[in-house]
Amino acid sequence: MTYLLSAILLGFLGSFHCIGMCGPIALTLPVHHLEGGKKMGGILLYNAGRVMAYMLMGVLFGWLGRQFYIGGWQQGLSIALGLLLLATVLFQRFLPRMPRLAFWQGKVRQILGRLLARQQFRTLFGIGFFNGFLPCGLVYIGIAGALATGDVLKGALFMGAFGAGTLPAMIAVSWFGQLITLQWRTRIRKMIPVMVSLMAVLLILRGLNLGIPYISPAMQQTEEKVTVECCHKPG
Repeated sequence: MTYLLSAILLGFLGSFHCIGMCGPIALTLPVHHLEGGKKMGGILLYNAGRVMAYMLMGVLFGWLGRQFYIGGWQQGLSIALGLLLLATVLFQRFLPRMPRLAFWQGKVRQILGRLLARQQFRTLFGIGFFNGFLPCGLVYIGIAGALATGDVLKGALFMGAFGAGTLPAMIAVSWFGQLITLQWRTRIRKMIPVMVSLMAVLLILRGLNLGIPYISPAMQQTEEKVTVECCHKPG
């Protein structure tokens, strides 16, 4: 599906930007003294925790988006989110920084600090899980996509796909250390605005209700539910 592909690409490109935030945690995981399959198993356990955190956020914001759909505001919400993302790309120099939620970030970092201090294999999933809740601009964009799905399952899948997109870079950092050079990270980061813009356009098209299968499916509002017609039935 188009929305899942956009989530994977957003996660993949964004992961090179987020190495600066999550990289230090990945480099201090209690796996670097291990070898072979056990080391990879620990790295995968850590990343499974991150993806699980993202999917839980997808459930929450997918449910919240569903309330907009039931209320008949689904098209306006999708267009508004798309315009907001475009504004973030076009006018990022003039917009205030995204909130870092200092209190929340402080609490999450305290928990991470305690887990990392134990240096135990069994804490890896928890480290990844709470790492996933650290405030991050790319995660905010993923949340916007989950919100626009207007569905609990689709919201979870969107954020799961976003998390899956981050895996190659994050696994590489945990396994090899800072192997990916700053030059390459800078080049890939330049693609992030392109991906965010594409996602914004998809959200706007979805809200315009143009009847284009998978891109802008027709939405019919009834008193009880919203019906999305992805494909036309033969006459």
